[in-house]
Amino acid sequence: MEYLERRVAMVDDRLREVTGAVDPAELSGELEHVVLAGGKRVRPTVTLLACEAAGGDIETAVDFAVGVELVHNASLVVDDIIDRSAVRRGTPSAWAEYGYGAALVASDGLLGEAFALFSRDERAMQVVAESMVELGEGEAVELVDRPANEAEYMELARRKTGALFRAAAELGAVAADTDGFAVEAFGEYAERVGVAFQIRDDVLDATADEEALGKPTGQDEAVDRPSLLQVTDLTPEEANDRAREQADLALEALETTGVGESDARGYLRDLAEFVVVRQR
Repeated sequence: MEYLERRVAMVDDRLREVTGAVDPAELSGELEHVVLAGGKRVRPTVTLLACEAAGGDIETAVDFAVGVELVHNASLVVDDIIDRSAVRRGTPSAWAEYGYGAALVASDGLLGEAFALFSRDERAMQVVAESMVELGEGEAVELVDRPANEAEYMELARRKTGALFRAAAELGAVAADTDGFAVEAFGEYAERVGVAFQIRDDVLDATADEEALGKPTGQDEAVDRPSLLQVTDLTPEEANDRAREQADLALEALETTGVGESDARGYLRDLAEFVVVRQR
């Protein structure tokens, strides 16, 4: 675990630098409240591991990793407003702490800082722009054109969650200056991991203990959000099986990246296994 902890610490240190330099101080404090309250840092870790697995120097990928985390947190701020969720990671969500207006400004600030980090690389900008289009379309579908079956749900999960996971891995491969085929393969791996992650989120929302999860449970049902369990008649156990299928497809994609065995590749395999069994 020390291996991963060192990489997460690199991301956290850079997050503090980026948010601490924001002006005015009030906005800086709001951004820090959002991004430094905790979080699993899964997406930025994927960026660093993909870079390292592809033979790159992870120092070159840290800003991309931080940018992905900022984009993710910006989306969470908006999600919490839509869901009226007052708690995030065991602390007040941005709107609950500062009000709706300030929370929306904080979300904009997070995106601005993220794109400043991506702006040095044209390929990185394209990767993130494409993922944000998918993410935005996914959010819109969830609100106005709800999925009616499992296939439509899976497409929603791919857009809403898988797309940013894909971007995280592709950014790592881009930082390693690897070829387009490997970039695509890493992206496919991470997109499948993201879908598995979302399915497991649905199961935890329906079955987990709120205190252990660190955020309110039962939200999908309370706000009529289309989780896999709501869209289908699957049991939580069957939904977990669907997550396992996605994780297996992720592992198959990882095998096609063409990179050699390494600690980083091993941890990417472990991640695909972990998202299916995680408890928070």
